[in-house]
Amino acid sequence: MSQGPTAGLSAVSTALLAMSRHLEVRDVLKTIVASARELLDARYAALGVPDDHGGFAQFVVDGVSDEQWKAIGPLPRQHGILAAMLHEARSERIADVRKDPRFEGWPAAHPDMSDFLGLPVRDGDEVIGALFLANKVRPARGNPPHPPCAEPAGDCGFTEDDEELLRILAQHAAIALTNARLYERSRELTIAEERSRLAHELHDAVSQKLFSLRLTAQAAAALVDRDPARAKDELQQVTALAAEATEELRAAVVELRPAALDEDGLVATLRTQTRVLDRAHSARVTFESRGVRALPAAQEEAVLRVAQEALHNALRHSGAARVAVTLERRGPGAVLRVGDDGGGFEPRTTRRAGRHLGLVSMRDRANGVGGTLTVDSAPGKGTTIEMEVPGG
Repeated sequence: MSQGPTAGLSAVSTALLAMSRHLEVRDVLKTIVASARELLDARYAALGVPDDHGGFAQFVVDGVSDEQWKAIGPLPRQHGILAAMLHEARSERIADVRKDPRFEGWPAAHPDMSDFLGLPVRDGDEVIGALFLANKVRPARGNPPHPPCAEPAGDCGFTEDDEELLRILAQHAAIALTNARLYERSRELTIAEERSRLAHELHDAVSQKLFSLRLTAQAAAALVDRDPARAKDELQQVTALAAEATEELRAAVVELRPAALDEDGLVATLRTQTRVLDRAHSARVTFESRGVRALPAAQEEAVLRVAQEALHNALRHSGAARVAVTLERRGPGAVLRVGDDGGGFEPRTTRRAGRHLGLVSMRDRANGVGGTLTVDSAPGKGTTIEMEVPGG
């Protein structure tokens, strides 16, 4: 590092605190990578979380633009120097990675890299990631000459001090990443348990009401001809049971409102869900919010459900490379847009049953909260779903 001792310690402290603040795994990964690149004056930094199939479940980079990252193509596999860090659990400090015998090249759009520093991120005996830097921007000043890197011979921009600092960062990264994973798992279990409880309540309460409703309706039908007065009484009972069932369902739907929506609000919930989809699909999924205020609960629920349905359609049916979600303020209300660059369709004549039912569902949700929904699409032109809802 080029800072003085006090400034250097302050920078390390700031990086470690930043890592500990985040609970979402993706946020933790991005903070680790950005902190490592800044602390060690590297042009590029990356962190890969391996899967069990020779690839990476997650791979986060810093120093590469979105356009360049998209042009690079698929995520790297576990080979070459990356494999050595993961499988042999050792650090790598190399003067010119291109001359290393394990180097296997990179895609045409990949930035050119020379000096390299990499470390495994370990949780006990388990390697849970590989953190690496490339292209030292400015070697440390006022220090003794850099000791030689590993073979191939030559002086490396990254020093032994850099390696030690990255090792400290990797140790704290392992803690932050493990905590984030535990938090997400805990949240998933909580949601699963809550939904299981509600499923039992729905079965016990609503299904019993509907069973009674069916029996009463059958009794009324049998009495219509021979005892109209009693049939009328039975039909009044049908009306009462239907009203009770409706209230039970309405209460259940209120409880099914996503916990994250209640805890985090609409903007944070949409941001989290788009990040999850961005990790899970090959398409790039982005989210942007502009000046949105809190909306009534019913409006927020409707916006979230429409966004989820529109994203499902875009990722499942459109073949899009990019899906953009925006939420912006309009008067006291808000406007949601979900746009993709996929194949598009003719909204008036679409024959895809899933998509058709999805459009009907989205329109019903918008209408149910006094909003509007429009669909702008044509074959080969992509699709934009826009939903406007009033405020409170």
